[in-house]
Amino acid sequence: MSDSPRTLPLVMSEPRGRKKPPRHLADLTEAERSEALVEAGLPAYRAKQLSNHYFTRLVDDPAEMTDLPAAQREELVSTLLPELMTPLRTMEADKGTTRKTLWKLFDGALVESVLMRYPNRTTMCVSSQAGCGMACPFCATGQGGLQRNMSTAEIVEQVVAGARSLARGEVPGGTGRVSNVVFMGMGEPLANYKAVIGAVRRLTDPNPGGLGMSARGVTVSTVGLVPRIRQLTDEGIPVTLALSLHAPDDELRNELVPINTRWSVAETVEAAWDYAARTKRRVSIEYAMMRGINDQAWRADLLADVLNSYGDWGWVHVNLIPLNPTKGGPVFQGKIFTRSEDGDMDEFVRRLEAKGVPTTVRDTRGNDIDAACGQLAALE
Repeated sequence: MSDSPRTLPLVMSEPRGRKKPPRHLADLTEAERSEALVEAGLPAYRAKQLSNHYFTRLVDDPAEMTDLPAAQREELVSTLLPELMTPLRTMEADKGTTRKTLWKLFDGALVESVLMRYPNRTTMCVSSQAGCGMACPFCATGQGGLQRNMSTAEIVEQVVAGARSLARGEVPGGTGRVSNVVFMGMGEPLANYKAVIGAVRRLTDPNPGGLGMSARGVTVSTVGLVPRIRQLTDEGIPVTLALSLHAPDDELRNELVPINTRWSVAETVEAAWDYAARTKRRVSIEYAMMRGINDQAWRADLLADVLNSYGDWGWVHVNLIPLNPTKGGPVFQGKIFTRSEDGDMDEFVRRLEAKGVPTTVRDTRGNDIDAACGQLAALE
């Protein structure tokens, strides 16, 4: 594709004069952490000890950092481990194995994260922006607009907080660890590209520099910022790409995902296919099932045809998501946004699989605690 104005990267600008989040070691590389301590007149080698407390021991109480000298402990912690966010409310579902937390950031912005524990894994769903500027009408976050980008450390802290809860046995099922992270909370991850990639690197850097997770356990979602998808392709980090498509035709997707007026279905799917071809990582197509809006059988056939036009070598998997409706949301073409009927979802699956497209229906959790991203913040 040519570098026409339509394909220039989307830049989410921050309001002028806004204060930045406090600098935290998760914002920095290991070398930068040492440099920050030296600039503060502190020993560089303490950076590794602080990183070990944060990423490996999951400690948040300075009193437990007994290998740091008492006389310097407070200064060391304030320099590289400032408080980033405060939990306002935690709600539980599924007998405590689903925990949604509403966080207040340093400037009063509200974001959400969700911990979901399954028998064989624990997934953290994290936010990357306070609010979202993509304006998808069925999404609670999109209805509220964008407040600001989150910092790398603010993103990472959501995962570390979940890891602490597991390590302390606060989640039913005994002690455990976070095995998967999905960037599917509030915000458009690729519109906050630099901070999100920084967070992915902190999550996957080996201990004590980072959490030591496998990149294959990290999923980065996007509504289709094509230049950023191509940039991610060049990063060489084998994360899973999840494309929130929600419609196979431009006419409907222009309404459901307004960024489609800038990059069409064909351009977006092509960029996702290129990602799969380069990384050898299967792309997940996210498709929220909305009753009477995008769940017609013919749209399942069209979706299969669009995806199969790039070959049937298993490059893609469709993840159907029963819509978690938002309270007081807008009406679309006379219809309220609500989840599809089970029979219509079953037929959608059958049509896709008949054309050789692997498809699953997401195991939804937390409907009773407003678990769709942005719902809890909207209530607050």
